[in-house]
Amino acid sequence: MRTTILKWGLPFVALGIGIVGFVGINAIAQEPEKKEIVDTRPVVKVEAVAANDHQVMINSYGEVKPLENTQLSAQVSGEVVSWHPNFVAGGIVGRGEVLFTIEKDNYEAAVLQAEAELARAQAMLIEEQAQAKVAEDEAKRFPSKARTDLFLRKPQVLSAQASVKSAQAGLKRAQRDLDNCEVTAPYDALVINRNVGVGQFVSMGAQVAELNNIETAEVIIPIAGFDSVFLPERVKGVTATVIKTGLNGFTRQAVIDRDLGIVDNATRMSSLVVRIDDPYGLVNKQPAIKFGTYVQVNFAGTMLNNIYRLPQELVNNQMVWIVNDEQQLEPRKVKVIREEGEFFYISDGLEADDQLVVTLPEYPQKGMAVKIAGLQDAKEIEAPKSASTEQL
Repeated sequence: MRTTILKWGLPFVALGIGIVGFVGINAIAQEPEKKEIVDTRPVVKVEAVAANDHQVMINSYGEVKPLENTQLSAQVSGEVVSWHPNFVAGGIVGRGEVLFTIEKDNYEAAVLQAEAELARAQAMLIEEQAQAKVAEDEAKRFPSKARTDLFLRKPQVLSAQASVKSAQAGLKRAQRDLDNCEVTAPYDALVINRNVGVGQFVSMGAQVAELNNIETAEVIIPIAGFDSVFLPERVKGVTATVIKTGLNGFTRQAVIDRDLGIVDNATRMSSLVVRIDDPYGLVNKQPAIKFGTYVQVNFAGTMLNNIYRLPQELVNNQMVWIVNDEQQLEPRKVKVIREEGEFFYISDGLEADDQLVVTLPEYPQKGMAVKIAGLQDAKEIEAPKSASTEQL
């Protein structure tokens, strides 16, 4: 009996095991079809671009130099009897201050002598004019006599008048020589060197000192070709900022005075002259800018309208990448018109609200589908909210 049961039951057991195995294998085979599809698009970050107006700032460097340098000379000869305490190398003297004095005795005597000569000439003129008056009256009493110029003493009067003028000129020269015994500063000046001392005899025309004008200083700055196209139409009078860098750096206001009007053959650069009033701060009490100091000069150029400013790392060979409406990469050729610091300024090739790619995939291609960072996350956040709303 038991044998009969096994004989008929084993086929059914085997059939059941086979069915179960088939169902299991079929379930395993169909399991991959239920896996979620993975989004393999690269993620990029984008920024919307916007056009703005930009004030071009031109930057250059130059050396501070005096407006003028004077080789001071004596106008008269004589012995030096005194000099100004600041009339030393590095000293500062004001306009009109007496730098040194030459012994005046001889020149004062010359003035007295010239005054005497003038008085003598004036006396002779008065005498000749009186004699001429007498001659004129005599000619009226005796009209029959010949009335020559010699008879009327006209030549004598003219000679006396000439003597007066000559004496006046001599007095003027003598007074000028006396005044020149005091050698004065032609302007507020920095004394570079002095070649004269008390007791020294100086000759007329001999160089006695060298002075630099400190009322105004100049800085000649080169302007590169790529900056020259952004210069204002009229540079004269444009305000500039002079910057001295370093531990004790400071800034001073200046004004562009002129364009030198030439282009350097070697560098192909033009040059502008910037003027600084009172560079040593005698009047305005500002920090002194010494001659020979190397300074930076900034001033405003032209205004650029509707310009896009982009970091330099986003522009490669005049090209940028944007994401179009289909979320695909698209290269754009742009026109870079200026570089300032870490930025390029672009005039053409972009439109307002273009989605500029700021983080590119490793190998970007035109038409490559991408996923915008932040945008996908926002959609995923909105989806559960919509589902919750439907359940409510």
